[in-house]
Amino acid sequence: MSFSIDKISQFINTYYLDPIRGDEGYNAVNTFTWAMVLGICIFGIFRLLEKLEVKLTPRFIASVLPFVLAGSSLRVLEDSPAGIFHPPFSYLLITPNIYFLVFAITVGCLWISIRLQKAGLVKDFHLTFASFGLGWFFINLATLLYFENMVASYVPVFVLVAGTGLTFTFYLIARHFKSSIFTDPLNLSILMAHLMDASSTYVGVDKLGYFEKHVVPSYLIDLTGTALVMYPLKLIIFIGVLYVLDTQFEDDERSLNLKVLIKMVILILGLSPATRNTVRMMLGI
Repeated sequence: MSFSIDKISQFINTYYLDPIRGDEGYNAVNTFTWAMVLGICIFGIFRLLEKLEVKLTPRFIASVLPFVLAGSSLRVLEDSPAGIFHPPFSYLLITPNIYFLVFAITVGCLWISIRLQKAGLVKDFHLTFASFGLGWFFINLATLLYFENMVASYVPVFVLVAGTGLTFTFYLIARHFKSSIFTDPLNLSILMAHLMDASSTYVGVDKLGYFEKHVVPSYLIDLTGTALVMYPLKLIIFIGVLYVLDTQFEDDERSLNLKVLIKMVILILGLSPATRNTVRMMLGI
């Protein structure tokens, strides 16, 4: 019995706890686990938004995005060599723990914003909600700029130009072929977020000496010898995912809302690392 407990403890430490303590990135085991947890959380979030009577509209998605920027910049604060945060609190700011922390803060701000609207103190909870996120993001950014120097100001320019430029090129091709799926604004936003992520990975790995922490991208970068492989990888995966989402879901309102939620999560999964990588490289962290 003690042998089994020791083995289980060793397994948990090796694949889950040690990567968090040492900020070592991902392995095949924890990658699969976090993907399963994310899938379960999506349905939990769906039920929560239903209970809060929040409609999944483009306006709501736009109001969530400042919290993505805030969470990503908070992660960079933990990365900072200035030692702004210390264990054990700093462990909360390492993936995947930081996702739960940011989610809890985001839901709290959403609840407050909705209550303010119901009390007649604000006209539109979306604006109030987004303001909380923007305020948090600017505080994080100001703190980072106070402790760190800007050493590579070209990085955010490259990431934005490359991401938007490739997305616009894709849009022109999709419009030529009269594709309603790939000219949809939300779908294009998802592709842009992930192409920005690919751009940040490329400039970080190929130009600035950073390394990829995720299992599959790391393997493909090692195999091809360049992070340029991230561009076709992102396009192949997310063109396929978006096509399936837009052709296989039912047309009833609940199914459509769930589809939009899944798309919002996919958008966040691209924008979050793109923001974190970009800010880190800009500050030389």
